[in-house]
Amino acid sequence: MTPLFETNRLIIRNWIPEKDAESAFEMYSDPDVTRFISGMIEESVESQRVRLQTIIDRYAKLNKGTGFWAIVEKETGQIVGAVMLKQLPDTEKNLTEDYEVGWHLRKSSWGKGYATEAGQAAINYGFNILKLPVIYAVAEAENHASISVTQRLNMVPIGRTNKYYGGIELELFKLLPA
Repeated sequence: MTPLFETNRLIIRNWIPEKDAESAFEMYSDPDVTRFISGMIEESVESQRVRLQTIIDRYAKLNKGTGFWAIVEKETGQIVGAVMLKQLPDTEKNLTEDYEVGWHLRKSSWGKGYATEAGQAAINYGFNILKLPVIYAVAEAENHASISVTQRLNMVPIGRTNKYYGGIELELFKLLPA
């Protein structure tokens, strides 16, 4: 599969449900990984495969160049996580015109800089290819690891908000093009 974009160590590509479901299921079955994530936990590899296909179909239908993509380590070919660049959902779960960057990583890949590297690549794609005027990130206040990534990405904290993801309170960060 052709990468959407890549970094020195990572390939960012679309999920391949038949091939990637087991890796995704392993990652999203870890309660430490899903502590701050809702909606990705599946009960089987097969239901994870269906979820990945649903995600692919949803972004293809939107046809905005956004997505939720696999992060593959070049050296091993292993899926180490996921990165997204997508429209934020409002309190009613309708898509807004605000775009967010985000990441999920398997626990064995924590602390290696992959979230920052993939996040930066997604931001570059958002600004340079999609021509977005601003990119946001959101994180629960207790999600110190993700907040640290936003800092490494030079995102500016703009306070707490309840306007996304069904109204839960989140820390909001933004970044303007350089």
